[in-house]
Amino acid sequence: MAKFCKEPSRTFSEYLLIPGYTDENCTPDNVNLRTPLVKFKKGEEPALHLNIPMVSAIMQAVSGEEMACALAREGGVSFIYGSQSIESQAAMVAKVKATKSGFTGSDSNISPEATLKDVIELKKKTGHSTMAVTENGEADGKLVGIVTSRDYRVSRMDLDTKVKEFMTPFDKLIVGKEDITLSEANDLIWDHKLNQLPVVDDKQRLKAFVFRKDYASHKENPNELLDDQKRYIVGAGINTRDYQERVPALVKAGVDVLCIDSSEGYSCWQAKTLQWIRDTYGDRVKVGAGNVVDEEGFRFLAEAGADFIKVGIGGGSICITREQKGIGRGQATATLEVAQARDKYFEETGVYIPICSDGGIVHDYHITLALAFGADFVMLGRYFARFKEAPNNLVSVNGNYMKEYWGEGSARARNWQRYDVGGEGKMSFVEGVDSYVPYAGTLHENVGLTLSKVSHTMCNCGCLTIPDLQKNAKVTLVSSTSIVEGGAHDVVVRDESFDAKPQ
Repeated sequence: MAKFCKEPSRTFSEYLLIPGYTDENCTPDNVNLRTPLVKFKKGEEPALHLNIPMVSAIMQAVSGEEMACALAREGGVSFIYGSQSIESQAAMVAKVKATKSGFTGSDSNISPEATLKDVIELKKKTGHSTMAVTENGEADGKLVGIVTSRDYRVSRMDLDTKVKEFMTPFDKLIVGKEDITLSEANDLIWDHKLNQLPVVDDKQRLKAFVFRKDYASHKENPNELLDDQKRYIVGAGINTRDYQERVPALVKAGVDVLCIDSSEGYSCWQAKTLQWIRDTYGDRVKVGAGNVVDEEGFRFLAEAGADFIKVGIGGGSICITREQKGIGRGQATATLEVAQARDKYFEETGVYIPICSDGGIVHDYHITLALAFGADFVMLGRYFARFKEAPNNLVSVNGNYMKEYWGEGSARARNWQRYDVGGEGKMSFVEGVDSYVPYAGTLHENVGLTLSKVSHTMCNCGCLTIPDLQKNAKVTLVSSTSIVEGGAHDVVVRDESFDAKPQ
């Protein structure tokens, strides 16, 4: 006979937090959102941590190199999507790792034999007005000059004019050496009134640019998540099919952490993938696994060697797994049970394995609830897909700016490798939809607002850290009537576009 869970499966929207005592030290600026990213032994520190409890989903519409840099600046991690060629994914990772804090790699490179027309076309393609002029027109070539918008005037110059005729040549440039610190680079920029400083190696090859505006940005982002070489931390998704080729390429590119991207992780395929990584790299390569929704699934992946475990099946806004297959569990219930299993495993073994709540986040306060239910961090797709830095297209729909958003289980993504079903893994039906989400602007302004809400709510609960919230939060189940009561009701909400006149 089938096994039946005693309790109903519930979502975060069915719960509220009850306030705890707030003392004079319990203010939002004292809240610490640092949280472990990978497993660690009792009494030790994790090899990787997050400064904010947010990572971006392993999705084509969400996590590219621009998103990875932007989220690392805020203190989180992006997992660059794996549903692309090994070469292109590794190139994305390498590009992020080539971007030190305050140092920017050049993707606008041009030959001195190119023309003004080529410069204009490259600017349209990349959006960058500063271009490195290298002997071969490639990033690895010898730097012979730079071109900025101050070097030419389209209205006064022939489009066939060669770049070498109007570029600023190398002998007139102020440059920094490869081992220059960010502080030293900034001194050169200010001393010589520069907008940018090229950084070159001993063979005159361009290694990076330091821009005046980026240094200011660096000072404004104290939570930046960096490795020991001041490069951004970045993750990448892998599957259970081509991992023997994909993982080495990603490791060579400098990836910091991997995650198996799968619709359901309680499978022999994930265990085999984890075993191969451990046999090949030991504990040097960090890799998360999932997704699971109960204690059995957690225990299986924990014993298989996962460094963190993702929780959730069918809770994403574009996911229709539950509708198509009848598989899944309410995200709140799943997170709570797996968190309890995590704590039990820690008591037994002395090894703490972080869990990631993946899906089911509709409102910002759901993040705080997920943490209170035991999650160490959350993975978000729709949330990040709305931002300028996401790799999806910005379009106009009925006069409104929207971003395209599609699931990895959709026909558009064609990411069949994420389904651990053996054989070729080809699916005859989809588990995700193709959709739009309202454009929300930049990541920085939105993440700041979300984290402000999380911090304020934690203070209302009398908690200053995530472990404190996990231990001491008080949660109540609410009725459908209570949910209605929680929003604006029994009033006519004012429309700011309507000019009401006193009678």
